[in-house]
Amino acid sequence: MIYTEEHLKMQDTLKKFLHKEVRPHVDEWEKAGIFPAHEVFKKLGNLGLLGLCKPVEYGGSGLDYSYSVAMAEALGEAGCGGVPMAIGVQTDMATPALARFGSDEVKKEFLAPSISGDYVACLGVSEVGAGSDVASIKTTARKDGDDYIINGGKMWTTNGTQADWMCLLANTGEGSAHRNKSLICVPMKTKGVEIARKLKKAGMNSSDTAQIHLDNVRVPQRYRIGEEGMGFTYQMQQFQEERLWGAANALSADLVIRETINYLRERKAFGKPLLDNQYIYFKLAELQSDVEMLRSLVYRATELYLQGTDVTQLASMAKLKAGRVVREVGDWCVQFWGGMGYMEETYVNRFWRDTRLSSIGGGADEVMMGIIAKTMGIMPRNG
Repeated sequence: MIYTEEHLKMQDTLKKFLHKEVRPHVDEWEKAGIFPAHEVFKKLGNLGLLGLCKPVEYGGSGLDYSYSVAMAEALGEAGCGGVPMAIGVQTDMATPALARFGSDEVKKEFLAPSISGDYVACLGVSEVGAGSDVASIKTTARKDGDDYIINGGKMWTTNGTQADWMCLLANTGEGSAHRNKSLICVPMKTKGVEIARKLKKAGMNSSDTAQIHLDNVRVPQRYRIGEEGMGFTYQMQQFQEERLWGAANALSADLVIRETINYLRERKAFGKPLLDNQYIYFKLAELQSDVEMLRSLVYRATELYLQGTDVTQLASMAKLKAGRVVREVGDWCVQFWGGMGYMEETYVNRFWRDTRLSSIGGGADEVMMGIIAKTMGIMPRNG
């Protein structure tokens, strides 16, 4: 996959936006533990950046998924991980199933304002006892006339304290855990939706993360996305795009390597720049090679995805290796920065803290390895 002039123009527009509207405020937002999502998203919506791959009739650009990958990569210029993650939830985690399977009515009500930036979306999948193990969620949505009555709770919900609506996965029936779930659009101001607490994390501090309680929340059944009982399948498809998005966003490791090189060129120890130490420049060369290998995997998976190929295996591989690569890059760059690398104020430290989530969120490394082993046909039946 090679970016066209149109891809590069979009990336240039986004990078200019990030340097003007995001980077100058990152330190302030990190300290506050939140960023003004409605303000930032509305500006992104005005630039047409929240619906690159969404249908034109709902305000999107109708482009192919390669533009989402290009956007995820360019978001590395934000200077933090939290704001890009929040944007990714809006564009590639909470809305793909709605755009693909939702009724015209529900798309007009929730998708269109999410594309324009008037609504902030969040994804309600993970629970206190069900993170990567999506099949074990306990939240229920039982029918009552033309409505669903929803009870349960969601955990680690990105954008949760600011969101206007949630793409919620709930059990809507009995039977197989893979066939009894549905995705439902839930307005966050609905009676019974309670933001239990804003979570304090080790990283991604500019992105608000919430625990949500759902107590007899009544929403119309028409807010369901697609067919009843197909929610697990739809969510697995959303995960495919989410994991590719995450792997593409991890390519921002380029930037921390570059910044580390600039720092080491100026920082002197024992009479010479630190960069002149063979061990250091060899390790940086190795780290850059790892990033380029990840880029090739992401681009190949994206190209096959555009051709209609099931890329579950490749997306899982990309997600797995992305988490490993950014952890290596972050850890080594902090080491090379020395005492300054351990200071919260430095970009390298923020990258180190933020990217640790890459091997946990969106499916832990162990889950990715299980998926890969299963697609290879080597996982035991009871594995």
